[in-house]
Amino acid sequence: MKTPAIFYHAGCPVCIEAEHQIAEALDAARYDVQMVHLGEQKEQIETAEAAGVKSVPAIVIDGAPFHINFGAPMSALKN
Repeated sequence: MKTPAIFYHAGCPVCIEAEHQIAEALDAARYDVQMVHLGEQKEQIETAEAAGVKSVPAIVIDGAPFHINFGAPMSALKN
């Protein structure tokens, strides 16, 4: 069974670079990686916050949030 990994981002340059460098570097045989663009999928903001995401880009691996670099706070995505 693969470990779930959800990469949350807002589409900004910092997020896109993190997506290419971090999320795509994960071993596809071990991780089930899902990309969630919170700017386009605002219905996922509540789920991301419940998982502990405070800013994007961030990746939640097996339920543990990891903040990669500060691109935008979650509050900026709610507008």
